[in-house]
Amino acid sequence: MLRFLTSGESHGPQLTAIIDGFPAGFKVDIKKINSELARRQKGFGRGGRMKIENDKVDIVSGLRGGVTLGSPVTLVIVNKDWTNWRNVMHPTQPVSGKLSAREQELAGEITGPRPGHADLPGAIKFAHRDIRNVLERASARETAARTAVGALARQFLEHFNVQIVSQVTRIGDVVMPGISYPENLEVWRERVEKSLVRCPDSKIGAKMIEAIKAAKKAKDSLGGVVEVITRGLPVGLGSYTQWDLRMDSRLAAAFMSIPSVKGVEIGLGFKAAEKRGSQVHDEIEFLEKVRPASKDFVRKSNNAGGIEGGISNGEDIIVRAAVKPVSTLYRPLNTVDTVTRKTVKARIERADTCVVPAVAVIGEAVAAVVFMDTFLDKFGHDNMAEIEANYQGFLARGL
Repeated sequence: MLRFLTSGESHGPQLTAIIDGFPAGFKVDIKKINSELARRQKGFGRGGRMKIENDKVDIVSGLRGGVTLGSPVTLVIVNKDWTNWRNVMHPTQPVSGKLSAREQELAGEITGPRPGHADLPGAIKFAHRDIRNVLERASARETAARTAVGALARQFLEHFNVQIVSQVTRIGDVVMPGISYPENLEVWRERVEKSLVRCPDSKIGAKMIEAIKAAKKAKDSLGGVVEVITRGLPVGLGSYTQWDLRMDSRLAAAFMSIPSVKGVEIGLGFKAAEKRGSQVHDEIEFLEKVRPASKDFVRKSNNAGGIEGGISNGEDIIVRAAVKPVSTLYRPLNTVDTVTRKTVKARIERADTCVVPAVAVIGEAVAAVVFMDTFLDKFGHDNMAEIEANYQGFLARGL
């Protein structure tokens, strides 16, 4: 029901996202989208690019009077760094005379692929001699556009009282002990937002910051683990009827599409493999008038992470993602020049030391898109009046 495409290069003029299938009659709050973009730019360990950009969205189609029309919605985010890279991105047509020495260096052909990046396989796939043709689009800068799309989906979900929060549970070897599922998500979100690393435990957060400082001093990078918690989704979203309709498979694909994410688990995840079935599966209770959206069937535990058989079961949906260390290192690894075939040091592009806090925000965004799409599949997608009527009818209907 809900589709979108993004376009744009890291140092190009802009990032663009076109969303198809957003229902008519929804009042959009652009400030909330910009707020999510600002959250993505924060986090201890971010690099110099975040000091240049101040991401803001401009909606250039699909709205009239701030209300969606049902037609494609186009979001545009201007890259401020474009003015510094204009001559580099188009070196044959400099707009300000001759290229500076730095611009000549940057515009020069890149033939040393960086380990851990799309550089080498991308160059082979698309037959590019100059690796900049790969790295500009493969850059995680693209996630700004997806964060904007997710922010719009989030507004739709909030209309139906769905809440999404995230937290960082690990950076490097610093781990937040235990898994906490907050009673009040708004209070929890405020607590997380105060942390430079999105960790609700201030003592653990301080240790995470020190770990990032140590990695930066060593000209190295750090990864970690993020957790996204979603509350308020009704039972019945997703399906077991086809593999690509399963909510857990769609969430896994969405999270794995985030640059640097190398693993995804839902609920108990990999720990379930260590236990017996009696320790894993969630017993069911019926508690009348507890949560209408769950049809009042609740679980004594939530090891399944809110999804059973590819379908939401009314409990909190818990998704965890493992984030690898940033691939670009200021103490570069060895690589091979694709032209000379000689061993060289990988090129140093401007990079972060740790992107884990930012990935948590991006994770919220990609999850919101999946949830909104499954919501529309269940309750309709043409206009808000029909969707609301179908949703309320669902809540009122007995099993």
